[in-house]
Amino acid sequence: MNRILIIEDDPTLNEGIAMTLEGPDVHLQRAETLKQAREIIKAQLPDLILLDVNLPDGNGFEFCKELRRQTDLPIIFLTANDMELDIVRGLELGGDDYITKPFSLMILRARVNSVLRRRGDKQTAEQSALFRSGGLNLDFYNMNFSRDGQPVILSRTEQKLLKLLVVNQGQVLSKELLLDRVWGTEYVDDHALTVTIKRLRDKLGTRQIKSIYGIGYRWEKEDE
Repeated sequence: MNRILIIEDDPTLNEGIAMTLEGPDVHLQRAETLKQAREIIKAQLPDLILLDVNLPDGNGFEFCKELRRQTDLPIIFLTANDMELDIVRGLELGGDDYITKPFSLMILRARVNSVLRRRGDKQTAEQSALFRSGGLNLDFYNMNFSRDGQPVILSRTEQKLLKLLVVNQGQVLSKELLLDRVWGTEYVDDHALTVTIKRLRDKLGTRQIKSIYGIGYRWEKEDE
C-alpha cells in the first residue's frame, strides 16, 4: 500500500489528482495548507508527497527544506511557474520531480508511478544488501559496517571479498574464484588472499569465515 499526500490549495485540482491516483494499492490523503499537511505527516509519514509551491500559509520550497531535515521521502513539485531557475531550485532542494501547471493528469499518474517504483527498487536493494549475524551489521548498500555497535573500517578490497563470502554463505568459494572476482586481471598470488582473509577475521572478530583446506573459504551462517 502506497500512502500519497496531496498538498494543493486548489480544491478542484486537489480532488482531480486524488481521483486520478486512487486505486486498491493507494491510500490518499489531502491537504490544502501546510498546517494540515504537517498534522498528517506528524501522524504518519507518507510514501510520496505531491507538493504545490504556492500555498496560503507558506512556500513549498521552504517546506521541502523542512522535510529534508527529517526524511528522504519522494517529493514531486506542482506549480504554475515553469521558470528554469525555479525548476533547478526545486530539484536542488531534494525534489524528485517537477511538474508545471497545467498538466495532464495521466502524465502526472505516470510520473508518480515512476517515482514510487524507483523508491521501491531502492528499498529492495538496501534490504538485499543488509546482513546481520551475531554482533555484526554489514550494510553493503551504504558501505557501513559495525561490530557490537562499533564501526568497522574496511578497505575496498576487504568489502568486495566480504560481500562475495556473505552473499554466498554456506557455499565453498575456491581461491581461484575469489582472486578473479576481487582482484581481477591484477596479478596477485594466494598470499594476498590469505592476508585479506586474516584482516577481515581480525576486524570483524568472527569465526564465520571458514578455511576449506586446499580449496578456499566459506562463510558459515552462525559462529560455531
